[in-house]
Amino acid sequence: MIEKDIAGINKIVDVDFTLTHITGYVQSKKDWFTEIESEQMKYYSYTEVKTSVSITADKATFVGQNLLDARIWGTRNTWRLQQTMQLEKRNGKWIILKSVATIF
Repeated sequence: MIEKDIAGINKIVDVDFTLTHITGYVQSKKDWFTEIESEQMKYYSYTEVKTSVSITADKATFVGQNLLDARIWGTRNTWRLQQTMQLEKRNGKWIILKSVATIF
């Protein structure tokens, strides 16, 4: 995200990936990528605070808390962002199915 590596992100997220923002807005992968490319969503830096992972067979939940310096739709802030991601292991690789953002 910081480096706008859409190709790299695309390799690890599902074709039907969704991102739920802190506002509750659910965004498709295509729309999210478009906004990263146009810098409607620009990510500057982050500081990792805490992470946890729970794995059951080929399913996993990742929870990451970060201080994220980003400009989202014109508003720049350092967001206390918690991302809860659902993943599935496919052909030996973990794929992110969805991510839900909240404030911690």
